[in-house]
Formats: sequence, structure tokens, C-alpha cells
Amino acid sequence: MKKYFLILFLSCSFAMFSQETKVDFWDHVQFGGGLSMSFGSQTTIGVSPSAIYNFDNGFALGTGLTYIYSKFDDTKTNVYGASIISLYQIPNINIQLSGEYEHSFAKQKSNLGSINTNFPALYLGVAYNNGRFAVGIRYDVLYDDRSVYSSAISPIVRFYF
Repeated sequence: MKKYFLILFLSCSFAMFSQETKVDFWDHVQFGGGLSMSFGSQTTIGVSPSAIYNFDNGFALGTGLTYIYSKFDDTKTNVYGASIISLYQIPNINIQLSGEYEHSFAKQKSNLGSINTNFPALYLGVAYNNGRFAVGIRYDVLYDDRSVYSSAISPIVRFYF
């Protein structure tokens, strides 16, 4: 009789575990990124695709790529980079905090020749987040004269699908 109760108990245990819903990895992944364009005395076009994984606690972690083309007078610059992105959505308000480490490689060409540089950036930012769209500001705490960017402060515009 004990043997039958043991088999029944184990059968119920397996049945209960099999009823748990599996979380699909891809249900938590979002793809998106940002675009930048500026025209006038200086032309700048940039694209930054990224992918993030959303954890259940408001935290997201991901990776991204960056390409920026810039032309000012006779100087052309191509910037390539890769980044690690962390996002935190503050509960009950539409504020998103971000940290992003990016390492970029730049090639500048002008009448004087060509210059290759590389530089790291560590951006800390805050943005208004409305679902899949965020807009805000970020600051590069590692900014120095090696950077091809004109300022340590830059806007945040993100879209995720």
C-alpha cells in the first residue's frame, strides 16, 4: 500500500511541476536603438541599433553598435563603436536611469591627412520613458580631448520594439 501512495505522490508532484509556465527568453528581448541627423554647416548622420533583455524587476541589460558619419568643411569622420547598455525603470513613474559603456574608433580624413583614434565613454543618463520610447540627456564621465564629440553632454532618443 505504501508503494502505491509513493507512486501517487510522485505522480502528483511531477504533474504540479509540469503545470508551471515557461518563460521564453525572446519574450523579454526588445530591439531598437537610436538615429541622429544634423544638417547645416556640419552634416552628421548616425545610427545606433541595440538589443536589450528586460528582467522582471524594471532592470534591462543589452548591447549596441554605433556608426556616425560627420562632415565639416573638408574634414570627414567615420566613427564605429560597440556598447554595453543598462537601463532601470523607476517603478510607478516614467523615469528611466541609464548607464552605458561604449568604446569607439574614429577615422578622420582631411586635406592634411588621416588620423585614427579610439576612445572610451561611460554615459550616465536620465530619460522620460513612455513605453517603447525614451527621451532625455546623458553625460560622459570619461570625456576628454581624445573624443571626436564636441561635448560630454548628449541627448538620449531611444526606440524599442
